[in-house]
Amino acid sequence: MAEGRAACVFVVCYFCAVVVSLPTPIIEDYDVDGGRDLDIFDINEEAGLNLHEGDIVLDEKQAKNSIIGEQYRWPRTIPYYMEDDLEINAKGVILKAFEQYRLKTCIDFQPWSGEQNYISIFKGSGCFSSVGNRRVGKQVLSIGANCDRIATIEHEFLHALGFWHEQSRSDRDDYVQIMWDRITEGKGHNFNTYNDTTSSSLGVAYDYGSMMHYSKTAFKNGSEPTIVTKIPAFSDVIGQRMEFSDSDLLKLSRLYNCTKASTFLDSCDFERENICGMIQGAGDTADWRRVSSAAGGPTTDYSNLGKCAGSGYFMHFDTASAKLGDTALLESRLLYPKRGFQCLQFFYYNSAGAKDALKIYVREYDGVNPNGTLRLISTIHGAPQDLWQLHHVSLDVKTKFRVVFQGSKEGLETTPGGMSLDDINLSETTCPEFIWRVKNFSHVMDSTPENVPIYSPPFTSKEGYSFQMKLYPSGKTDYAGQLSAYASLVALEGETGQKWPCPWKQITMMLMDQHPHIQKRMSNQRSVTTDPTKTSPSGALFWDDPRKVGVEVTEPDGTKYFRGPGSGTAVYLTHLRAKSRDFIKGGDAIFLLTMEDVSHLTVSQPIPITTTTTAAPSPTTPLHCGNLECQNQGVCVMVKEKAECRCAVGDDWWYYGPSCQYRGTQQEKTTLALASSLGVLGAMLVITVVSVICVKKKYKKRRDDGVVMSNVNAR
Repeated sequence: MAEGRAACVFVVCYFCAVVVSLPTPIIEDYDVDGGRDLDIFDINEEAGLNLHEGDIVLDEKQAKNSIIGEQYRWPRTIPYYMEDDLEINAKGVILKAFEQYRLKTCIDFQPWSGEQNYISIFKGSGCFSSVGNRRVGKQVLSIGANCDRIATIEHEFLHALGFWHEQSRSDRDDYVQIMWDRITEGKGHNFNTYNDTTSSSLGVAYDYGSMMHYSKTAFKNGSEPTIVTKIPAFSDVIGQRMEFSDSDLLKLSRLYNCTKASTFLDSCDFERENICGMIQGAGDTADWRRVSSAAGGPTTDYSNLGKCAGSGYFMHFDTASAKLGDTALLESRLLYPKRGFQCLQFFYYNSAGAKDALKIYVREYDGVNPNGTLRLISTIHGAPQDLWQLHHVSLDVKTKFRVVFQGSKEGLETTPGGMSLDDINLSETTCPEFIWRVKNFSHVMDSTPENVPIYSPPFTSKEGYSFQMKLYPSGKTDYAGQLSAYASLVALEGETGQKWPCPWKQITMMLMDQHPHIQKRMSNQRSVTTDPTKTSPSGALFWDDPRKVGVEVTEPDGTKYFRGPGSGTAVYLTHLRAKSRDFIKGGDAIFLLTMEDVSHLTVSQPIPITTTTTAAPSPTTPLHCGNLECQNQGVCVMVKEKAECRCAVGDDWWYYGPSCQYRGTQQEKTTLALASSLGVLGAMLVITVVSVICVKKKYKKRRDDGVVMSNVNAR
């Protein structure tokens, strides 16, 4: 086992994972997509939006001018403000999208701190954005219902960064044919192209795999495709909503003159003889060697597993020829961190002895230790396995450093074998918590009946909540050809101390693209969040204790626990896409699972406490704050080219008014409400007293009249 490892690894055989007798759930699974695979344009059309190209907001100025020009670029660090109306799950996925931008590009995002132009992200009636920096102060970008997929969010931010759709390029007709007679009436304008004065391809070839490309059925009036690729093999490739393509990243890098991604540090697949600048450490007694196969295994590297036999390379420490106590050090090139936390990911093949160990160190450099000081991070040992295994190790380095892999001969075994490393990636990101590896996944998809699930083992987060992924390899009923994926809370035997219903935990289910280079991966992921107020159709709290709202499960080994209802999607990924790229490697699929606390996202993003009152006009800013003075730490912003004040807000106080000139407090509000209530009560008492007096007079008069008549009748 690894000491201090960041991820738990489970290798699951298909036949072991299927539960033969499934108990009937108390609450049915919830489908976050309503069981429909809606693209951005479908969502917007159902919302009644008639936007340019389906999801682009045009302003008057944009309709007259081209997007080409430096004035439409954002700074590389973009200010953003997440409005309160956003769904909590959407907020969490937005932050994940920002992490992908940081990992793969030089674009960064930071909370708005008073900058003149910023992006306001809100929950509109669909998914849409403007193209480029419109220089209007508050520029809106909508992430509405069903828009909370990471690729959808990345897509809309690519618009904001200055990109149109791929099929609107001037050379579009060289690569696809638009079937005009199959397009819904009135929607043909969405297939217009732009000449080189409006949109630039930046010298990048047409990209069928771009996340900015329409799908083949966009704006269709029937069942036939509206876009036909001139290379038929790409017919089902266009319209992917998984991740950035290589060309998306290349164009973004060229547009913003990127030379290095914000959080990427290093990647190595050992295909080149220079082994990515890694070095053999000084003071060791053995070496790591670059090989294409090793006695005792592996017989191939991981980068090219299942593709080109014997063509790839990996690093190997031969423990069979080493002496007891020998060590081999393999050190990365010098690295310079910025964030203070990193994730080291690598594939490890262990054919060494059971007592031999792989140790992960960092060598840290500072003024006191110019030659570096070694610090042990993790130790991996255990019985040999005929398998390349994925490992994650969390680091917390804040100074210049190297990563050091130390192979250590600690047993007496002399049988052929050793330790092997491949596909090393290091980034300043958070490591996934758990790994679920499903063996023979192609066979699982092809042989599992429809509506039959398999389950991951239960995983327990650092906050003590356990959960489980449920996967339908052949889809739920009526979803043949799809992977359907759901997340459930579970209650393990002896677990106590959790708060129920489970409050604001975001569970992410990622099918990992096993490309050797982390920046080139197009993994598929979906997230669901445990809203403690969510109820089922019967009125039960959906995310309550599984012992109350779930069913008892008995595993083949006799383990018992309770599983709650699942939340997820019937349209997680098509089989066609799952069999593309490196989602399946060596026959296996790898799911990366996390549960993160997102309760901090339930609190409003702070409004910056700065004042901009005398902003000077610039050539790219048509209006400025002028004489508008925002008082009491209010901030002047441009909203649709009109200056407005955003007023400061505290926990129990706020400013309001056109210039934030008035102050309100919770105490005043309470006092006013009490005074109003007392006033109303006083008025009601007066009305009641007057009414009683009037009624008494009325009945007295009637009684007097009745007596007179009686006397008259007696005569």
